[in-house]
Parts: sequence; structure tokens; C-alpha cells
Amino acid sequence: MLLQDSRNLRFVLLASVSLHVELAFIRLAFVTIGWTMPTNHRTALLNLIATHSFKLGDFQLASGGRSDYYIDCRTTTLHAEGGRLAGLLLYELIRERFPEAEAVGGLTMGADPLVSNIASASAWAAVDYTEILEMASVLELGENEDPGPVPSLVHGFLVRKVEKIHGTGRRIEGFLQPGAQVVIVDDVCTTGGSTITAIEAAREAGMIVTGVVCLVDREQGGRVAIEAVAGSTPFVALFTASDVRAAHAAPDNA
Repeated sequence: MLLQDSRNLRFVLLASVSLHVELAFIRLAFVTIGWTMPTNHRTALLNLIATHSFKLGDFQLASGGRSDYYIDCRTTTLHAEGGRLAGLLLYELIRERFPEAEAVGGLTMGADPLVSNIASASAWAAVDYTEILEMASVLELGENEDPGPVPSLVHGFLVRKVEKIHGTGRRIEGFLQPGAQVVIVDDVCTTGGSTITAIEAAREAGMIVTGVVCLVDREQGGRVAIEAVAGSTPFVALFTASDVRAAHAAPDNA
């Protein structure tokens, strides 16, 4: 009886560990071996932005212009699920388009939650990778399969709008390594002013800007202005204002 119970317990434990390995492998595959993030993740984030961040009305923008709609992405990027999805999707984009990037940063405060969630997503990917290798070794699974490259950590930094006049007097907080390849991120690009400020600050600090990523491009000249400053550095937007407005008007979000 005791022997049978022991066997049953061993079977349950092995099944549980095997399932954990499979789930960890699925999570890791999205950011390690080139699998594409499920379309429903992208759609889910778009719907959250359309629901929580998009407003119709008469608004004055930071650029000085007026608009019949306003997009405040912080209500989504500071939302628990919205922040998680934004971090995962942007980390996947960075690994795919800018694999040599060591850090991601942007102008406070629109970039703050994006930077934190991207850095966290990279750390979780590294943890999952290690867990998979350890568990697969214990269970003697997938001995002949290539687990793919080790997920690289993407650290974060924030650019102050003005240098602080006390303490270290730094304008950049967090990761700061001259010669490092970095990606600049922003939540909403309208004229591109805040993104350009972050690009210039990173360059002045000696870092190499290899990519610029925006969560939502308002399609109001920001891309052109950013590309003029960025030169050959690619600019990538996950969504456009047209995408968000269409999702907002969709029956499920109306």
C-alpha cells in the first residue's frame, strides 16, 4: 500500500513538473526562439488603449494644437494587465528588430511604465529560460533540441526633462553606459518632441540609439520629425491613432 502511494505521488509530481516545463516553454518561446506573440495579445492591448486611454471631445494638446480626441496611454500602461501586455509586446519587438540593445529608455513620465515593464519582461524571459533548462535536465526531456539563444536582459533608464540641481546632477537615471546600444521608447508620439529630447540626451551621454519605438503614433508629423533627427535609426510604432480610434468605435468597445 505504501509502495503504491509512493508511486502515485511520484507520478503526480512528475506530471506536475512536466506541465510546468511545457507552460514555461510556451511563455519563453515567444521571446526566445522567434515565435510570434499571439494576435490576441496585441488585440487585447489595443482594446485596453481604446477603452481606457481614448477620449472624444475638444482637447488642447501639449504641442499647442487642438484635437477632437485625446489618447492618454498612461491609464493603460499603468493598468496591471495593460502594463504586462505592453512590456511583453515591446520586448518582443525589441528582440526581433534591435537584438543588440542593452537598454531601453525615454523621457519621463510617459516612458516610465513602458521602460519598467519592458525591463521586467526581459528578466522574466531569462528566468523562464533557466527554469526550462533545469527542469528539462532533471526529467531528461529534449536532450537533442536547441533551446534557442539565452534571452538578453534589457535594462532601463529615464531621461529627466531638466537636470536636477542637487545630488549627482544627472539628467539620466538608471542604466548609463557610454557606447551601449539602446532603444528610445515613448507612449504617444504627436510632434515627436519628447522622443527627440530623449534621443538627444542619450546621445549626449555617449550611448548609441539603435532604434526608436512608440506605442501609439498620432500620425501628426511626429514620425517625420523623429526620423529627421534619428537619421538611419529605425522608427517603429506598435499602433497608430487610426488603429485606436477604429478599435474604440468597434461594437465591443462602444
